[in-house]
Amino acid sequence: MEYLHTLLKFIAGGSIIVGVTYIAQQVNPKYGGILAAAPIITTLAFLFTYNDAGVATTRQLVLGTFFFAIPSLAFLIALYFLMNRWGLLESLGGAYGIWLGCVLVISRFVSGI
Repeated sequence: MEYLHTLLKFIAGGSIIVGVTYIAQQVNPKYGGILAAAPIITTLAFLFTYNDAGVATTRQLVLGTFFFAIPSLAFLIALYFLMNRWGLLESLGGAYGIWLGCVLVISRFVSGI
């Protein structure tokens, strides 16, 4: 039963990734971006965490997600600007470096999570 539950989590997450890719390629990248930015994966994580671990753990996850959304925004901004100068892989590397730096800084200020 635990394997089926884990498989369901992978299928749910993978379906959203396939949907974002399909919509970006076939319909409009703007709509793919809306789906990618929507808190769908986050909501699924909250639901599965609530089901598996209860309210207290889910509340901590929500709080952590709130604070660590800031590095994700920095990642997206950095990736957008870096792609004007470098190729995709180099831009991703730079954006992930900026993301990691932001995560480390926020981790120092948010110690209770």
